[in-house]
Amino acid sequence: MPRWGAWVVAGGVLMSLACPGRAADRTPRQVVETLNATLLDVLKDAETLGFQGRFERLKPVIQDTFDVAFMAEKSLALRWKKLSEADRARWIALFGDFTVANFAANFDRYTGQTFQVLGEEPAANDTRLVRTRVVTPGAGNVDFAYRLRANRSQWAIVDVYLKGTVSELALRRSEYASALERGSFEELLHTMRGKIAHLAAGGGEREAM
Repeated sequence: MPRWGAWVVAGGVLMSLACPGRAADRTPRQVVETLNATLLDVLKDAETLGFQGRFERLKPVIQDTFDVAFMAEKSLALRWKKLSEADRARWIALFGDFTVANFAANFDRYTGQTFQVLGEEPAANDTRLVRTRVVTPGAGNVDFAYRLRANRSQWAIVDVYLKGTVSELALRRSEYASALERGSFEELLHTMRGKIAHLAAGGGEREAM
């Protein structure tokens, strides 16, 4: 089973540049089903594709189904307001690449997995939760939930809840806040590039920070 227990989700461009019209008419459930279908397709070819092949195949669907710019902003909390426009663009790009790299590194071996959408429900601030399960024959199932918000009437993923309750975006925000307390924004960028390189080399994301 891939290393999903530590990190289910993991794009280096703004979400608005990633063919925004494609998601306009999809429901939250359909957005998640689009992502799941691509993940399963990549899993089946994972070993042949290798990390870079998986990264390249996943990048467009991550851009299409995630609001990377929104997530990148929220991951830095108040520090975001202090950044220049150029630094904001650099952070969005790197945060997107890191998200794609996580998927590419962790969805790396097919052992008969299937994806199930368990249901959709309303959540705070006019968002929706779509609960999902990865079923692996002979191993424990992995349950998680995607949180989606409508941006200009387009539903996109803005958070992932590990085990259904633990916010991945909140974990990221805590990690980055700690990193910025210890060092500069440039040092955080350097650390993130190192984490991506670690993932590309076959390392687990939780070992990279």
